[in-house]
Amino acid sequence: MTQTDDFVLDVTRIREQVRQKMDEGPVTETFGRDPQKVIDVLNDVIATEVACWLRYTRHAISAKGIDRAQVSDEFTEHAKEELQHALRVAERVSRLGGDPDFDPAQLIRRSHIDYQVPEDRDLRALLEANLEAERIVIATYREIIRWLGEGDPATRRLMESILKEEEKHADDLADLLGP
Repeated sequence: MTQTDDFVLDVTRIREQVRQKMDEGPVTETFGRDPQKVIDVLNDVIATEVACWLRYTRHAISAKGIDRAQVSDEFTEHAKEELQHALRVAERVSRLGGDPDFDPAQLIRRSHIDYQVPEDRDLRALLEANLEAERIVIATYREIIRWLGEGDPATRRLMESILKEEEKHADDLADLLGP
């Protein structure tokens, strides 16, 4: 059998399929993942991002030490970005027909990270705790991206853009910790 590079698009069939399921938003016949599972995974990402936002905010306020201003500013910047991540993911959940879950009673249970505040509020301890959290987030988001694959490219691209920012956070923290 000879393979050709012809591309044939059956627009009539696609139009008919779309018209039959107009109420499903972006979830069409070609959606390659269980939409509810994607929503559940994204709600855990929302919980993780909110937990990160809370940690960074608390650490920015409670940090003590000679380099407090610089580290606090970095934590504040990261906190703002984490909150934006949560809101972007919540918007995607909504587009997929789900309800973003911001239930405070469930956030830490669903989060990929722990909410930690080292007792001594030493800058090094805060930096290390946040670097550990970022590394956990990086590892879990890579797994989510791998799982999404081509099944949901829009969500995968969202997660890839957030992953890129999380990797930058880890770099920033490692730089502040020094050798």
